[in-house]
Amino acid sequence: MAQVQRMSRLMVKTLRDDPADAETLNHKLLVRAGYVRRTAAGIWTWLPLGKKVYENIARVVREEMDAIGGQEVLLPALLPKEPYEASGRYEEYGDLLFRLKDRKGADYLLGPTHEEIFTQVVKDQCSSYKDLPVILYQIQTKYRDEARPRAGVLRGREFQMKDSYSFDTTDEGLAESYALHRGAYQRIFERLGLDYRIVSAVAGAMGGSKSEEFLAPAPAGEDTFVDCPACDYAANTEAVTFALAPVDGSVHGPVEELDTPDTPTIETLAEHLGVPASATLKNLLVKVDGEIVAVGVPGDREVDLGKLGEHLAPAEVELVTAEDFEGREDLVRGYVGPQGLEKVRYIADPRVAPGTAWITGANKQDKHAKNVVCGRDFEVDDYLDVVVVEEGDPCPSCGTGLKLDRAIEIGHIFQLGRKYADTFQLDVLGQQGKPVRVTMGSYGIGVSRAVAALAEQTADDKGLCWPKEVAPADVHVVAAGKALQTELALDVAEKLGAAGARVLVDDRAGVSPGVKFTDAELIGVPQILVAGRRSAEGVVELKDRRTGEREELTVEEAITRLTS
Repeated sequence: MAQVQRMSRLMVKTLRDDPADAETLNHKLLVRAGYVRRTAAGIWTWLPLGKKVYENIARVVREEMDAIGGQEVLLPALLPKEPYEASGRYEEYGDLLFRLKDRKGADYLLGPTHEEIFTQVVKDQCSSYKDLPVILYQIQTKYRDEARPRAGVLRGREFQMKDSYSFDTTDEGLAESYALHRGAYQRIFERLGLDYRIVSAVAGAMGGSKSEEFLAPAPAGEDTFVDCPACDYAANTEAVTFALAPVDGSVHGPVEELDTPDTPTIETLAEHLGVPASATLKNLLVKVDGEIVAVGVPGDREVDLGKLGEHLAPAEVELVTAEDFEGREDLVRGYVGPQGLEKVRYIADPRVAPGTAWITGANKQDKHAKNVVCGRDFEVDDYLDVVVVEEGDPCPSCGTGLKLDRAIEIGHIFQLGRKYADTFQLDVLGQQGKPVRVTMGSYGIGVSRAVAALAEQTADDKGLCWPKEVAPADVHVVAAGKALQTELALDVAEKLGAAGARVLVDDRAGVSPGVKFTDAELIGVPQILVAGRRSAEGVVELKDRRTGEREELTVEEAITRLTS
């Protein structure tokens, strides 16, 4: 059956100029090439060409999920709040959650992710170990009330995602399901033509233990990851660790108080004393669920509040304000030191190791102290990796300086364990006749994000340049204007379609050849076949969209080449 789409009948409107609000490459090109249309901030309409690319990606995802035994279902997007209250995520998601009431006043939400509901489905449908293991998945629209939607379809308030969930009776079974998904994801992204990295990650609001991200390097990426040039270590910056290495602190003299007027910042202190910022200890005060906590890092490093929040989740972390110092004589703003902080929990980065000596606040106005030794003059309640990772930081595996890069998160896999099974008491009858608590995995792929990631990675200065697996057509046939050329283009297109090729043919009347050629390059189908000046001879020109290579072929040769 012919698979031919005529541009004279296709709803596509290409633009010569970038949209005024577009900052990223995918946003510019997907709009200009007529793939998507902005409906509202963070909400997009998929136009015919865009829908074809989206569905091609979804097809690849389905094929690989089915290959590992996944069973596709479709859960509702409109969900009751009670399951999310039970898991605690109704509050944890905060302002990211779309909340609404029905006409009777009952509370609902638009699903950001579906762990709770999948757990309830399996609890209802599976009662014995014989029913497990099982992998369920869906390709569903998700909703998150992003404060600043950006980058086109890359970061929207409504987005399309494949989420799957594994259910096993043992930890070994979970590890097996996790490995199956990891392999499936590798095959998916390789088939899609994406350049990607697998990196260690933190679970965050999802919960669970082991977690890895699949990242597509791109300047538009919202994630920063580290890559070691000497070994295979790669991680999201929030997952990078630094080894705690105690040193001998006996070489340091006693604590010495210093007169340091008007030095409430690391910069002013370092300048006043003529020392590097790395010799000082920065003590950032935050509130964790309303309780003041001090976080210590070397003075030349910044605290990564996102990282800190991930470590302390689900507790809420926020910076202290001037009002929080009122009535706290033990806290002197700008001059806080860990020594003597008896009423404050002290968290430190591993770089503040036992035996290290620091210049830090003396807990007195205009006073600092030197030779303040960790483990001698103050104790650390908890060590957490909380500094902003910098280029050149040592690799946790081999010690080589790390490289930083930007990337788009296209997939994330989690070993959730029994977090949600405990919440909903998901048990099955085990082999010994006793209840067994089920263990879970959660696995996501951003289908709409994959469209954006491919656009970012594969586009060139002429427009989009899709890999064949996801392109809206295999070949874009262009009639260079005259009636004979249009007749030949349509004839070739029909023959290609009959041979099984997906064909887009530009048969638009009254459109100049220059505009047609420009649109063909902007739309980005892998092969462009031109019925041009030698049409009367039955000769066409085949152009590879990516390489730009051109070749003149007879019609029969072109059909054989494009369908073999």
